[in-house]
Amino acid sequence: MSYPLVVATSLGSTVFAAVSTALKHHSATTLSTPSAAHGRVRTGRFLAATLSHPWWLAALVADAAGFTLQAFALHIGAVSVVQPLLVTALITSLVVTHLSQRTPMSRREWGWGALLVASLVGFLVVSGASSPHLRHQAADRGPAAVCAALALLLAVACVLSARSGPARRRAPLLGVAVGTLYACTAILLKATTEVWGNSGPVAMLRSWQLPVLVVCGGSGLLLAQLAFRAGPLHTSLPVIATVDPLLSVFLGVVVYDEQLRTGVGPVAAQVALLVGLAVAAVALSRLNADATTAIRRPGS
Repeated sequence: MSYPLVVATSLGSTVFAAVSTALKHHSATTLSTPSAAHGRVRTGRFLAATLSHPWWLAALVADAAGFTLQAFALHIGAVSVVQPLLVTALITSLVVTHLSQRTPMSRREWGWGALLVASLVGFLVVSGASSPHLRHQAADRGPAAVCAALALLLAVACVLSARSGPARRRAPLLGVAVGTLYACTAILLKATTEVWGNSGPVAMLRSWQLPVLVVCGGSGLLLAQLAFRAGPLHTSLPVIATVDPLLSVFLGVVVYDEQLRTGVGPVAAQVALLVGLAVAAVALSRLNADATTAIRRPGS
């Protein structure tokens, strides 16, 4: 794979991802829909209103651009490289927010951003994922299909638990569902582009991967809106930002047989670096949520 090109397209995708997240959250928190008893939003009416909301439609445009870059990056690169790189969208989002408000980044933001970048670079180097010769094979139908089925089942379970459980657990549970679907979408996206590359667009349109990709991707987009609506951004975004890359690395190894370094030392270092990445992602997600709330407050 062309590693510099993989990195460049992945980072380019994060810019659109940051814009899309901001637009979706603005749509979810400003959309006016009838509510049921006890303050619960009627899910059907909320989703119906979302589909025609201008901010959400604008987010779809940003999604399309980011999705195209992500698809290209996944086609030429490894899942265990591309998906962790997409976490840098949290830093991009903070930078965009501060530039729009003409305010400087705080020391906390710089510190957590540095930890995220250091953990990310460390993982890519220590794991061997940064090697241009990282070996991976075409996805087998069995593992890919099983991953898609399990992702959908987990998403359904999280949604049902969120509806029946305490209010404080709704947004985190929905965040788990969204992160799982995003990780599965990345696997299916890579599989779909490989069908295109190997057999052409007609074969891709006839493949089973494409409709399952649409279902997983579409479900993730709609559940993200429900997660943003269910509670403050800091209760769902950190979960999404950690579940997606960590699960993606695991699925890349399982489904595509991506060869990361083994051995006690390398594996321990990879785990430690992924933990550091997750901690930094959670902290930056909370800071993003605080910044978004601060922007909306003056005009609310």
